[in-house]
Amino acid sequence: MRRTMEREGPSPARVWIDEVGEGLGFASLRAEWSCLLFQSEASPFLTWDWLYPWWRRVAPEAGLRILTARDERGGLTGLLPLCERREPVAGFAVRRWGFLGCDDWVGSEYLDAVAPRGREPQLASLYAEGLAARRARFDVLELLDLPEGSALGARVLEKLAPGALLAERFERHVCPIVETSGDFESYLREVGRADNLARRRKWLAAQPGFAIDRTEQPGEVAAALADFFRLHRLRWERDGGSQGINTAEVRAFHRDAAELLAESGMLRLYTLRLGSQALASVYGIVHRDRFYYYQSGYDPGWTRRSVGLVLLGETLADAFRERRAVFDFLRGQEPYKFEWAKKARRRTEGVRIVNRTAAGAAWLAAASGARALKKAARKVVGDRWWEELRRGKRRRGSS
Repeated sequence: MRRTMEREGPSPARVWIDEVGEGLGFASLRAEWSCLLFQSEASPFLTWDWLYPWWRRVAPEAGLRILTARDERGGLTGLLPLCERREPVAGFAVRRWGFLGCDDWVGSEYLDAVAPRGREPQLASLYAEGLAARRARFDVLELLDLPEGSALGARVLEKLAPGALLAERFERHVCPIVETSGDFESYLREVGRADNLARRRKWLAAQPGFAIDRTEQPGEVAAALADFFRLHRLRWERDGGSQGINTAEVRAFHRDAAELLAESGMLRLYTLRLGSQALASVYGIVHRDRFYYYQSGYDPGWTRRSVGLVLLGETLADAFRERRAVFDFLRGQEPYKFEWAKKARRRTEGVRIVNRTAAGAAWLAAASGARALKKAARKVVGDRWWEELRRGKRRRGSS
């Protein structure tokens, strides 16, 4: 499907909206996609290097619905990376459209349309029109984990809310951040971590074979990633297992994505070792002036020596040394994140449109009941204890 749209502005331009719906077309977009992304404010979770492996390894059954904007010369000027997944509900095959990379396991954050800086509102309007033109092809549209205040979310609601069974905008996650443009030692004193971190690091540094490795080059990723998988699994075993890296498909995705991110200069894998023994690992992504603390792991047998704390301190110190502007802990209610990031937060949100179809009505009825029950339970016990209940459920499920 191709649509021609013209937008008003200083120099009106004709823009073609196309749809990429098969794997070969997705694969061929890598160079153009990467070029466009670095002209944008988009997060690393919107790179081709992240989303293509996700589709191939985690969700190959998802139908591609990637909307592309091209100018009169055929140049790529925008992307909206969507997919379709079918969900059986009350005898209906509900057609749900949402972002590539969005699921309960991988944890992609700050998903959005990709547009050159300054053109986000214009292209958001184009994509809202493109989705309105395709409305008959989906029952539910969920744009989850948008940056708070996204122009895309606002335009989609404005365009698709009329006639919908449900049109809503809602909060998703809180992402603690540290502003890392100042002095690291001053920051440590401010958060009350200087003495404890120095003491813990001094003890470990005095042990034979102490080293902290930073892996970022293509071809050197496999061994460090294997250590990360093992340490991440060990860290979460006592809580019933990891929700993030819990299947062979997700591990295969990370092997592919880590190599591709390394090729683009965006990967940072840190490993704390004593000799040949890896004790803690951090999986990080750097993009422009930000460090994204994606996942971590450590050997619980070394908890008393705070190996995870020491390695986290090293990644933060690197962010300060490299003059990054922000160290982003991403989503998650782990208390340690808020102890390190006492002041600043980023938030994400979602936009949901449920169309006036029989399948849309069935999905809404089922989802509303589940959401109401979950919301009531969480209100009673509170966020912290809700997370403890979830961990207890995972522990029981793994026993």
